[in-house]
Amino acid sequence: MESTADFFQQTSKVFTVAELTRQIRGALETRFGAVWVQGEISNYRPQPSGHRYFTLKDQRAAISCVVFRNTLPPNAPPIADGAQVQVYGNVTVFEARGQYQLNVQILQTRGAGLLQAKFEALKRKLEAEGLFDSARKRLLPKFPRRIGIVTSSSGAAIRDILNVLSRRAPNVQVLINPVRVQGTGAAAEIAVAIKELGRPNESWEPVDLILIARGGGSIEDLWEFNEEIVARAIFHSPLPIVSAVGHEIDFTIADFVADLRAPTPSAAAELIVPDAAELSRRVIDLQNCLQKCLRNFLRQGVTRLRFLSERTISRELMQRMRNAQQQLDLNADSLQRRLKQFVADSRAALTNRAQALKTHDPRRELAVCRTRIAELERRIVTQPSQLLRTALQRFQRAEGILRVAGPEATLRRGYSITTDAAGKVIRKVAAARPKSKIRTRVVDGEFESEVLPTAAQLKP
Repeated sequence: MESTADFFQQTSKVFTVAELTRQIRGALETRFGAVWVQGEISNYRPQPSGHRYFTLKDQRAAISCVVFRNTLPPNAPPIADGAQVQVYGNVTVFEARGQYQLNVQILQTRGAGLLQAKFEALKRKLEAEGLFDSARKRLLPKFPRRIGIVTSSSGAAIRDILNVLSRRAPNVQVLINPVRVQGTGAAAEIAVAIKELGRPNESWEPVDLILIARGGGSIEDLWEFNEEIVARAIFHSPLPIVSAVGHEIDFTIADFVADLRAPTPSAAAELIVPDAAELSRRVIDLQNCLQKCLRNFLRQGVTRLRFLSERTISRELMQRMRNAQQQLDLNADSLQRRLKQFVADSRAALTNRAQALKTHDPRRELAVCRTRIAELERRIVTQPSQLLRTALQRFQRAEGILRVAGPEATLRRGYSITTDAAGKVIRKVAAARPKSKIRTRVVDGEFESEVLPTAAQLKP
């Protein structure tokens, strides 16, 4: 029987202190990662470097905590001995002392909402990655022709948006990608809807910008727009995105990532399109201003010509002046005609766009889409059973052919199959070597035999 010393010598590895501590650290960080812990602060020690240390304890245990400089936001609760708090951080090991500790990233008073804490944690994470960077935010098109909207098809938000758009820009086309805005799986639907509107599709023409919208509510109601999957879908969208989620006092992660945040869905509709009536008034004002400038220019020219005609008696000079006056009249007539043509063309273009909007009624497009979906559902229901019947018929035909032409049918007609020891079928006499073992298969089984030499093979 081997001794205890021999056993340990064979089975144990001798670690250095650093190696063992590093493995313990890896095990702790892998096992726990980031956790929420609540307790009472004690032994609070702020440092000149900006780092802060304290112990978090309850009635039975304590754990060391460290808050590195610039980790907590400015509005974080003050740290003081005796405070009851909830902290969120990573479990790790301070290798120099061999002491496990909690690297605190979020600190809040005990009882504060976990959703708000989760909101702050994700906001800080995405902000550190640059998703909120103002330098990457894109300008909205001044005159969008088509707008994609991601929202609930039955909510008040879409009705408010459509009312404003029909009043301000009746010629703008609207494409609605309906989604659920609350409940399990709604965040994934919103992200998919944003991606669908952002990439080319044969079913609809490309849109110029995307509007995501929802009515107001509590933080729980708006939580789908605080999910990371929605934030990253907005960030990677190739089109500008306007976020109009909740009321003016509500803020979501989607608001920070979007290229523009609107206080309400109605305000978003007013921000993304210009007022057609105001544009028409501006065109009329510019037309009046141009006519006024043209009249002033003509009066100044006439006055100058009169002044020159009064100061000279030269016939040649008078003729030149008359020619110039006549050319000026021709130019004035040409400008008037061009101005009238420009106004007529502008009005015709507005009329054509209004007519195009009437022909592309979103309700009719929606009805066509619903018809296509119903046809696809009918085909999905009927095709599997038809395919199964066809496959079964093919199998039955193959089975019948196999019964007639297969080896079993051949054996039943009185034939047999002979193979050598390796299982290879013997088709010629020369393949059966003398004294070799062969196996013969008949209809009701197999038997083994030995090949005898022929008379020609027995001759000396």
